[in-house]
Amino acid sequence: MRTYSLDDVYETRKRRDSWWTVYFVDPVACRVALVVANRTQITPNNLTVFSLVLGLASAVCLAAGELAAGALIFYLSFMIDCVDGKIARLKGTGTPFGLWLDYVGDRVRVVLCATGLAYGQYERTGEVAYILLGAAVAVLDLFRYVNAPQMKRVHAAIRGERNTEEATPDLVPAPREEDAAPPEPSGFLQRLNAFLARHRVRSHLISGIEFHAAVFVIAPLIGTVALIPVAAAASFLLLANEVFLVYRMWLFARRHGVAQESREHVLV
Repeated sequence: MRTYSLDDVYETRKRRDSWWTVYFVDPVACRVALVVANRTQITPNNLTVFSLVLGLASAVCLAAGELAAGALIFYLSFMIDCVDGKIARLKGTGTPFGLWLDYVGDRVRVVLCATGLAYGQYERTGEVAYILLGAAVAVLDLFRYVNAPQMKRVHAAIRGERNTEEATPDLVPAPREEDAAPPEPSGFLQRLNAFLARHRVRSHLISGIEFHAAVFVIAPLIGTVALIPVAAAASFLLLANEVFLVYRMWLFARRHGVAQESREHVLV
């Protein structure tokens, strides 16, 4: 059986990832993955199921009002969830079912923990705000992960049409200046993006991962006083990011629609 090195594990990291994963999870997950790969026969699906069990344990702790324990177990659950992907890429043992299990397991973990957090704090304080908090977190997470694949489908559909057009260039007019892609950012934004790229950090600094970390790790570790303000701030930032991504998709689709209309006029 092949013996893997830490450098081998590093090669399985995503080219760009969330800043929470890059700085606070991968340093631990890579070393755990090294031990799992070299000393066990544990499969990625085994790790995914274990991650989900830990997520359930986190939800139970949050429901019992043990916020610090719930936060630490949630972190472990997410860290193991990162390890399963690294093992799959390292050994080439990933499966389509494993992708489904990982995706659905993440959603189940968030719903369970949001429910546990809301129940525990409502039981303790009687404040309906915590019920609303749990519902908002669950709905926003589900929206994020339903919206993402749909946006990918829109982009794929448009690119597919573009590829069809490229196969018959004699029928396609030259692109107009207003249909061109927006210019690359310059100045500070360009330097910031380059800095983030060098450190494997994605340019959008708030995503589902940071949202989960804020609500289920950072806020509970700070204490009850931080639950609503931290979750509200994270929810606002995530929603703003999603609206921005939808706006960019709309611009992309609109540019394609203008180009398509122009092509149809030429064909008439």
